[in-house]
Amino acid sequence: MSLSIATVLPLWVFIGLMVATPGPANMLLMTAGAQQGYIRTLPFIAGLIVGKLGLNLLMALGLSGFLLDNPMLKQVFAVIAGAYMAYLALRTWTPSSGGDSEQRFAFSAGLIVHPLNPKAWVMTTLAVTQFGSEFTTLSERLTIIPLSFIVIQIFAASFWCGAGVLLNRAFGQNLLLHRGLILLTLAVIIWALTL
Repeated sequence: MSLSIATVLPLWVFIGLMVATPGPANMLLMTAGAQQGYIRTLPFIAGLIVGKLGLNLLMALGLSGFLLDNPMLKQVFAVIAGAYMAYLALRTWTPSSGGDSEQRFAFSAGLIVHPLNPKAWVMTTLAVTQFGSEFTTLSERLTIIPLSFIVIQIFAASFWCGAGVLLNRAFGQNLLLHRGLILLTLAVIIWALTL
């Protein structure tokens, strides 16, 4: 099948809806934006994108089928993933002092968020299984699906991080806002684990 807008548009709509909606990674992005600002969160965003690219490639190569065949492994993975994302959120419970330049949401932290994010696994598996058949070759699947995720994720990550920056501007370095975003992140993680 030749590539056309009719072939890729349903995939792009699906990815847009999945990537842009609230989930653990987006809540972490909003928290990071509120705490660090947009520029200092760019390495975290880059880590998220690189981690998601790796996950997309592994799923397109067949990892999704392996996980679907091993539901117990999937459950263990989900618990580990939830614990890691809760750790990322909670380690910023006490804001750093003004002179502390340590970047809490760095590239390395972002790199493993999506590989450990149950929502990312679901959306990537669905993208490969539901839309992958539209692409006749493995090279098309390995190119179009991951690149589509990357482009859409850049915009969605910027939106969520920017929302955090705007909240910070509206309320300042408010401890209630700071901890409220962390609690919201934890609630979304728990919600994602119960799906």
